[in-house]
Amino acid sequence: MLKNLTAELQKYKSTGAKTLAQCSDEALNFVPASELNSIAMIVLHLHGNLLSRFTDFLTTDGEKSWRDRAAEFSETTYTRTEVEQFWAEGWEILEQSLASLSDEDLLTIVAIKGKTMTADAALYRTLAHIAYHVGQIILLARLQAGADWQWLTAPRK
Repeated sequence: MLKNLTAELQKYKSTGAKTLAQCSDEALNFVPASELNSIAMIVLHLHGNLLSRFTDFLTTDGEKSWRDRAAEFSETTYTRTEVEQFWAEGWEILEQSLASLSDEDLLTIVAIKGKTMTADAALYRTLAHIAYHVGQIILLARLQAGADWQWLTAPRK
């Protein structure tokens, strides 16, 4: 099971990395409308989530006290190098954690924000979270490539 889950996660890592590589530097930081996030902000959020969840995955709560989730969504301009570093660091901690696990570990009880679940449930939760945000990154990149954001603020008919 762990092998299959790891393979599925790798697909999202690859798809996200390919999408980031195709984005212009400007597109990485473009916030399309109020209350929306840039690609860089989403990458920073994934970075924070993965570092928090997978530092001492089996032994400490996945929501670490040192994480500043709100700061992950502050509108800041990031360089391509920073965005790529956030992406790589987040995936590195996840991959290291996965490599240290065995299928037997998947039934270990872990906690996220005080809520307990099995390790496999936490991993499926992570897969869904990553899939959601990689989908956002792809959509933002495609829309930015077309550069027509008027539909976001135009009145509906």
